Order: sequence, then structure tokens, then C-alpha cells
Amino acid sequence: MTKLFPVYRVLALVVGVLLLVGTLDALLKYGHHIIAADSWAVGSDLQQFGEDFAWIWMFHGFIYIAYVVVAFLLSTAARWSLPQLALLLIAGLVPGLIFWVEHRVAARLREEHPELART
Repeated sequence: MTKLFPVYRVLALVVGVLLLVGTLDALLKYGHHIIAADSWAVGSDLQQFGEDFAWIWMFHGFIYIAYVVVAFLLSTAARWSLPQLALLLIAGLVPGLIFWVEHRVAARLREEHPELART
């Protein structure tokens, strides 16, 4: 169980980066419907770039499943409440939120359970 925290941190970072890249992908792919500019026209290079990176969402989904399992195990080991676990899980679905949550989790673990926070 001592390796759970480093695994959580790596998965949180990967999920967060993939979510931000996926969000950028969605903006490039579907942004032409929102912003009526020549560079966002249907079939533009930006839209094609968004189409090329659609696989990011599938990869994010697989990594997110591993993140959910590790977050559940970590919250169980730390004896955290269900709302704390819910925050951990929701953080992997809201762009940018996971970085703040990971920072808070690290601080809380170091304070409450230093034996779990060893890297």
C-alpha cells in the first residue's frame, strides 16, 4: 500500500493532461459551430487537427478507470468520507480541477497519514 500514493499522483497528472488535451481537441473539432471565423470554417486545418486527436478521449477513458480504482483504494486506506471520494472522482472529469485536487490530497495525506504519503 505504500506505493499507492505515487501511483495516484502519476495517474492524476496523466488524466489531467489528457483531459486538457481532449478539451482542446473538442474545441478545435466543434469550435467552428460556435465561432464564425474563416480559420474555424468546416474542413479547416484546425478542425482536421481536432479530428486527428479524437483518440485522446478513448485513452483518457482507460486511464481514468485506473485512476478511479487507485483513488478508491487510497481514500479507503486513508478512511476518507464518501464526499471526499466523490471529489476525487469528479476531478478527473472537469478540466483543470484534478491538479488542484491532487495538490490538496497530497497535503492532506502528508498531514493526516504520513505513512501513506511516502514516495
